[in-house]
Amino acid sequence: MSASRVALLRWQFDLTWALFEYHLDRLDDDETLWRPARVCWTVHRSGDGTWRPDWADSEPDPIPVPTIAWVTWHVDWWWSVTLDHLRGRTPRDRTDVVWPGDATSTVARMRALRDEWTDVLDGLSDDDLAAEATFPWQGDPETTVGHTLAWVNTELAKNVAEVGQLRLVRAAGR
Repeated sequence: MSASRVALLRWQFDLTWALFEYHLDRLDDDETLWRPARVCWTVHRSGDGTWRPDWADSEPDPIPVPTIAWVTWHVDWWWSVTLDHLRGRTPRDRTDVVWPGDATSTVARMRALRDEWTDVLDGLSDDDLAAEATFPWQGDPETTVGHTLAWVNTELAKNVAEVGQLRLVRAAGR
């Protein structure tokens, strides 16, 4: 018997998540804020105590190398907004998403996103995948909720690879 499309997407997500857990279990504060290059995007504590990311509306040249803190903020942002869309909530603005401030809180936030995501996945049927996507391709009738789910899995895999590569480069430089 073949697996449903939702089951296949869930399997793909679980595989990607297992790779992320390897890194999440080992993150510490120094590692998350380590700057891998002179041209770097990271997070900064603002006057109100929140941690805000570096950002540019158009991609700079050269493209800054991100810190793990910035990558995890980025995951939080795109995943939160995607969940908002799928849950029918008003999507939050990029500036509403802040980095939690330390490795322990960041790991807890990533795991909370995972829990909400698996709740969404577990509540979908294969028929639900055919509905028109509201994010990130608003107004394109050719893209579906299934495309959104596949995009999340792919985007997460890319970000997990970035975290892993940053950890490897840091460890190699010690």
